[in-house]
Amino acid sequence: MAEPPYSYGVLFLCLLSLLFLLSTTAQEDPLSSSAAIARFQQYLRINTAHPNPQYYKAADFILSQAQSLSLESQTLEFVKGKPLILLKWPGSHPNLPSILLNSHTDVVPAEGDKWVYPPFAAHIDLQGNIYGRGSQDTKGVGLQYLEAIRRLKASGFKPVRAIYLSFVPEEETGGYDGAQKFAESDTFKDMNVGIVLDEGVTSPDDNYKVFYASRCPWWLVIKATGAPGHGAKLYDNTAMENLMISVESIRRFRASQFELVKAGLKANSEVISVNMVFIKAGTPSPTPSEAEAGFDVRVPPNADPDSLERRIAEEWAPASRNMTFEFKQKAPLLDKFGGPVLTPTDSSNPWWTLLEEAVRKANGKLDKPQMNLGTTDARYFRVRGLPAIGFSPIANTPNLIHDHNEFLNKAEYLKGISIYESIIKAYATYIEHERTGSSKDEL
Repeated sequence: MAEPPYSYGVLFLCLLSLLFLLSTTAQEDPLSSSAAIARFQQYLRINTAHPNPQYYKAADFILSQAQSLSLESQTLEFVKGKPLILLKWPGSHPNLPSILLNSHTDVVPAEGDKWVYPPFAAHIDLQGNIYGRGSQDTKGVGLQYLEAIRRLKASGFKPVRAIYLSFVPEEETGGYDGAQKFAESDTFKDMNVGIVLDEGVTSPDDNYKVFYASRCPWWLVIKATGAPGHGAKLYDNTAMENLMISVESIRRFRASQFELVKAGLKANSEVISVNMVFIKAGTPSPTPSEAEAGFDVRVPPNADPDSLERRIAEEWAPASRNMTFEFKQKAPLLDKFGGPVLTPTDSSNPWWTLLEEAVRKANGKLDKPQMNLGTTDARYFRVRGLPAIGFSPIANTPNLIHDHNEFLNKAEYLKGISIYESIIKAYATYIEHERTGSSKDEL
């Protein structure tokens, strides 16, 4: 029997209606996994790479998410053109120290021709890997904070402590115009922060990496002077000769530190690393009267700073060889209370215990706490005497931070949201027995 001529048209209209209904349903469910992934992709597509990060586009996106979650928000510009977005979920006990969840909006540049997919397209491949600059460092972390809060709000959870989220600029250039100015501001002081969560790194296995400190950068320049002379003449005490004696002394020290790592006695992040980053002098002839070299020195906060400075003054740049030195940057190894710039990871620190328990409850596992090889914005909070833990819930993922083809798998991203949901819940409901004259009054 022949089909009525209108049946295919009716079927087509029904299919269109079904597709529209499904898409509408997905849009109406902001808690769905697909909606969370879509928001992550939207954030990744905002090009905040240096040297011209689109900070205001990122700020508008974050503020739109805050509005959808009914979070309080403010935009701070300690430096014009570099907005810092601060969000707040008030707690029922405003006098308790608050929680700060920190991430940065800027990313390092990407060489697009070296990527399998464009670095700001947020392409998802067949394995569910989301490719994008910042997916691991740290747009993923920032959005996971927000998604965890979305879930907690939907569940009816009410925090006891206030929860702040800071989306800071300029971390990739040192944090001087972002987290540093924020940590030193009256706004930050008024927040009465008790614990800071900041970025960590990916882990190649099931165990999440967690960091209690980072090495402190000392950017050192040593300078040698000597009498100039004809390039064909041999004579003592030239600037280049003095400089090269120092370079050899530094090389021997570097080798001694590296041997500790090779022997398995210390981790890479636990030794003082020294790498020469430049050397310069005058023209080939006459022999230059000045020569200098720059070194990237990274010092663990539990090292002896006085001993290292004596070594620099007496061996690496002694005045007896017409040498001088200066620090272009010298991050403090001690906090404002005189202790090392690190966060305890034992029972003396309740925030650490809470983190361990919360990750375990969310079916996650922590690796042994360690010192971060590089530096993050957490240092600006630790130097104020605050506990700050570096943590990114990204497991089973190669570390492609600052590398080509940076990606984060959908499943790992979604599991990380559950991890943060557990941590935030634990932190926001914690009631401590505070001592008189707590850190709130000291900061």
